Amino acid sequence: MFKNYLKTAWRNLLKNKFYSVINIAGLTLGLAIGILILIWVQDELSFDGFHAKAPDIYRLELFGGTGASRQIYSVGVAPIGPMAKQQLPEVKESVRITGNYNFSLYKYKDKVFGDENAAFTDPSFFSMFDFHLIKGNAGKPFNDDNSVVITQKTAQKFFGDQDPIGKVINADGNKANFTVSGVIADFPKNSSINYDMLMPMSFHEKTMLASKNDLSNNFSFFNYETYLQLKPGTATKALTTKIRQIHLNHKADDTDAEYLLLPIAKMHLYNADMSDRGISTVRIFIIIALLILVIACINYVNLSTARSMLRSKEISMRKIIGAAKIQLFMQFIVETALLFSLAAVLAIGLIFILMPMFNHLLNKEMVFNPGDYHVWLILLAAIGGTLALSSIYPALLLSSFEPLKALKGKISAGIGDVLFRKILVVTQFVFSIVLIIGTMVITGQLNYIRQKNLGYDKENVISFWMRDMASHYDAVKAELLKQPGVLAVTRSNQNIIRYGGFTGWLDWDGKNPKQNMMIHPIVVDKDMVSFFKMNMKEGSTFTGSVADTSHYVLNEAAIKEMGITNPIGKSFTMQGVKGTIIGIVKDFHYASMKVKIAPAMFWYKPAYLNTIYIKTTGRDAQKAISAAEKQFKQYNGEYPFAYNFLDDLFNKMYQSEQQEGKLFSYFAGIAIFISCLGLLGLAAYTAQVRTREIGVRKVLGATVSGIVSMLARDFIKLVFIAILIASPLAWYAMYKWLQDFAYKINVSWLVFVTAGFMAILIAFATISFQAIKAALMNPVKSLRSE
Repeated sequence: MFKNYLKTAWRNLLKNKFYSVINIAGLTLGLAIGILILIWVQDELSFDGFHAKAPDIYRLELFGGTGASRQIYSVGVAPIGPMAKQQLPEVKESVRITGNYNFSLYKYKDKVFGDENAAFTDPSFFSMFDFHLIKGNAGKPFNDDNSVVITQKTAQKFFGDQDPIGKVINADGNKANFTVSGVIADFPKNSSINYDMLMPMSFHEKTMLASKNDLSNNFSFFNYETYLQLKPGTATKALTTKIRQIHLNHKADDTDAEYLLLPIAKMHLYNADMSDRGISTVRIFIIIALLILVIACINYVNLSTARSMLRSKEISMRKIIGAAKIQLFMQFIVETALLFSLAAVLAIGLIFILMPMFNHLLNKEMVFNPGDYHVWLILLAAIGGTLALSSIYPALLLSSFEPLKALKGKISAGIGDVLFRKILVVTQFVFSIVLIIGTMVITGQLNYIRQKNLGYDKENVISFWMRDMASHYDAVKAELLKQPGVLAVTRSNQNIIRYGGFTGWLDWDGKNPKQNMMIHPIVVDKDMVSFFKMNMKEGSTFTGSVADTSHYVLNEAAIKEMGITNPIGKSFTMQGVKGTIIGIVKDFHYASMKVKIAPAMFWYKPAYLNTIYIKTTGRDAQKAISAAEKQFKQYNGEYPFAYNFLDDLFNKMYQSEQQEGKLFSYFAGIAIFISCLGLLGLAAYTAQVRTREIGVRKVLGATVSGIVSMLARDFIKLVFIAILIASPLAWYAMYKWLQDFAYKINVSWLVFVTAGFMAILIAFATISFQAIKAALMNPVKSLRSE
């Protein structure tokens, strides 16, 4: 019996090649794109969940500051983790991680490597997390303070096929030597923690102690990620209160400090207060995947039900000669299953083709592995869900005809289900128009970010870390200014695109004892303000004199947060260094536009100035870069030279939003294309069943344009209805998306008009293809065939 179902289904597919191709093309594209998105979603949700102890591991984050400066910081003070473990029975283990900024060049014999991703950490790192130690002792990963654990990839790069254990890596030309005590498996791609080299925190503590910073009791230096492993069932809210008390016991004036515990399995997509850090994007793309699958299914349902009238006599004859309703139902289920099976095979092939492009677009390294059971779960869920949605209704409808009415041609008005088909077409275009509007809004917001006045000029500026060149800055600057492509040179201790570092150890005239402002301190040279064409609101900037070491220039946000009037000349103290406010610089964006401009401060300390900025003419930028490299090599020898254009760094800050915008535009195009495939099929069907009417109209003098208008009118009405429904839905969705930005565009009504016009134009062009074909047919031939 099944063989007969299959044979009949195959014959029907071949008999109706046009409609079969439309259905298979739509389903193939819908399944492929839907599955690709769901694979990406599965990858995003899998981040950091592979640790066996993940349910009990949390990152300790600090919620600090008052007023506008209050925000969540993922780094905190060094002693809080060890003290929590020592004093609180709920804490089983703690791990601290901080970046290794001490060294940037590593050598083994004649091999030289720069800018390795290195960090200092506690030995408990290897017992808390499931990063497999291939060689070495997980119980004692560091033999002494000068040990290092490296990844497999790093071991291969340094030592080739030699056993790395016991080999000595030289750091920064005899500043330190580290002996390899362990080799760790390369960090998984879905790990938020990822390093090439891990060195003992004890080495870092000794280095800091040598510079008179005792980390064991320092509650003012914020630069350490802290992870805690808790006992199962621990009440995290109560625990954070206890941890806060430990902090206050050592620094009583940090009354604003609160602690939050962020589960490790959520830190990729959530902030510590469970606000969005990427989960909304995941949810959006889950919805998009489902929408594209639904649009593809709607095509099948629409064409199947529309063409049911053409098959009504066939079905009626089957019933008359004894076919039961269940047999007819199964026949149509098998037809759908066959069509879906063909689409699924083609979709898998298309996924293999599209995966490299998809990875490139998302900066991922996902692999479509048919042997991975996750892939099959996604594939079966997608195919099973869409198959159920798109086969049951057509099968029930087609198997429910009354044979005598069908043979007499009396069911044409009852297939209808015409209303149902119209609802499905409207639904398709609602989804498509929402995606078009989303694309336009995201593109508009990204253009706004690129064009907004940042408060400084970043055009044609390159920057890099000077290293040993810093102590020869004046000579370097003089030499660079001789180059035809160099307009200006200055220096700082950070990159202006995204300043890091903050402190709350502040005091000023008239400070409220309950107020604790968090501020970003930025060390700058005397000509920093003029170099970047910043604007001073009042006062002056630095002159380069010795007195400037006790002078401060604050931004408007800091003055507003402090709540002081006439700030020029007033006392200001940072980290115990008392000085005077000499100027107020107008606010400038030194972080993402997702956050409001926070308090910032310029101060002058030439010994800390290690990042150089070179403004070029643009046209001669390459000459300026070559000159800068020559100067760098003169003072840094074999250290690798690397630079960045500020424009590139700025764009990277919004890379995820740019990816979202591109994906939205692609998915909107795919959704429209699949919807238009359905319209094409319905237009062809409409022209087919109205062949006689078209012939009569042409004989009576109807023009081609009149017939095209007649056939297109009903479809265009449906698109108009879709626009009315889609516009408020898209507005709400984009309103929610824009809330992630502190600085954002207003969504203009022109966006909705433009999106609607595009949808109508595309729909009309699609319908016209079949309508013109039908209108140009010889009326005599069409009437004869009828």
